[in-house]
Amino acid sequence: MTDRPEAPADDDVVCSARGCRADATWGLRWNNPRLHTAERRKVWLACGDHRQGLEDFLGARGFHRETVPVGELDDSDG
Repeated sequence: MTDRPEAPADDDVVCSARGCRADATWGLRWNNPRLHTAERRKVWLACGDHRQGLEDFLGARGFHRETVPVGELDDSDG
């Protein structure tokens, strides 16, 4: 899975789920509070089919912070 998308055009972003090559439509912002400051956000990308599974994975570990459309990601995400 990727930690930092290169947030260019939407057609250049790919789902972070293992083996998935679908276009990503969602950005899952997360952080590991044991490693990152409260303000720091990492991003996984998700297609519609994998959004819930990736959110569940991050949520079970207390890492998920928010999910936004890929178009709302910017250079501060990563």
